[in-house]
Amino acid sequence: VSMMATVGYLIAERTPTIAYGTGTPTHIANDMVPDVPGTVLFPFFLLINIAEALRANRGWVEPGLGPLFSLRDNYYPGDLGFDPLGLKPSSAEEFAQMQAKELSNGRLAMLAASGMCAQELVTGQPLLG
Repeated sequence: VSMMATVGYLIAERTPTIAYGTGTPTHIANDMVPDVPGTVLFPFFLLINIAEALRANRGWVEPGLGPLFSLRDNYYPGDLGFDPLGLKPSSAEEFAQMQAKELSNGRLAMLAASGMCAQELVTGQPLLG
């Protein structure tokens, strides 16, 4: 999610919109969030909620059927079986390496997104303007 947010900051500031004018856009991305209609946000967050509920149902033992906060025996964190392009490594060691790289990239993207947000809030200017 944070990787998409980082790209979204950069694209949103440079994409012409009807609300902000179709000229050369140099508006602050933080100011656009409240302008997103609820009819767009509600389905977006509903889909996120459903995806997380399905992931939790697949990976975690239900309360009362085992110790609290325990994973199922046949579940490996991060492996949901979704690999349409066949990129998942076959060995457990290679999968752990790929998972560590993905976590590092996600953490870096979180820092980047929070830095962009903070810069816009402090300076009041767009990132690329």
